[in-house]
Amino acid sequence: MTTCDIPGLGLRVSPDQVPNPLLDVPFADDRGEAILGGGCFWCTEAVFRRLDGVTDVQPGYAGGAADAANYKAVCSGSTGHAEVIRIVYDPSSISYGQLLKVFFAVAHNPTQKDRQGNDVGTQYRSALFPLDDAQSAVAANYIRQLEASQAFASPIVTTVEPLEAFFVAESYHHNYAQLNPGQGYIQFVSMPKVAKLENYFADKLKD
Repeated sequence: MTTCDIPGLGLRVSPDQVPNPLLDVPFADDRGEAILGGGCFWCTEAVFRRLDGVTDVQPGYAGGAADAANYKAVCSGSTGHAEVIRIVYDPSSISYGQLLKVFFAVAHNPTQKDRQGNDVGTQYRSALFPLDDAQSAVAANYIRQLEASQAFASPIVTTVEPLEAFFVAESYHHNYAQLNPGQGYIQFVSMPKVAKLENYFADKLKD
């Protein structure tokens, strides 16, 4: 199996410094979806699976063509894809804005351009793929809010990109952290982020 390079220690900003979003998607439906790219999808999937109100998380690819939407090609960094996750959630339990706070405060480092730690390439870019105008507005507003808060010492480089298609990743990537707890990447990269989530967002976790 092809593997991508192992990144460094990642985000060190305390979530206590990261503000709650002032604008959020209005509650209207009983099912919401969000597509986020924050480096290796093994890590981001592991974080968001722990949140109460999240009913499913799928790793996948966005931002490139269908014929190159496979792990080996995407890891080359030449396809235009980003590694992303598609989150299905219950808006009555957790909002799009709350998902974004976890994304910026825990799941990845939004100040690293086209990389996460030692994972280098556009496939690891920090990117949001809004599914409608409401999500687009919340995403753009929250990035401006974070920049104004100066919670991060460096500029936020997260892009807000139109979604042309989401391609589900190969089956062996799904729920990878839980199924491979002894794997080095999971132990040293994914699990510290999960531990950070559990420490700072205990009230948002599944039982």
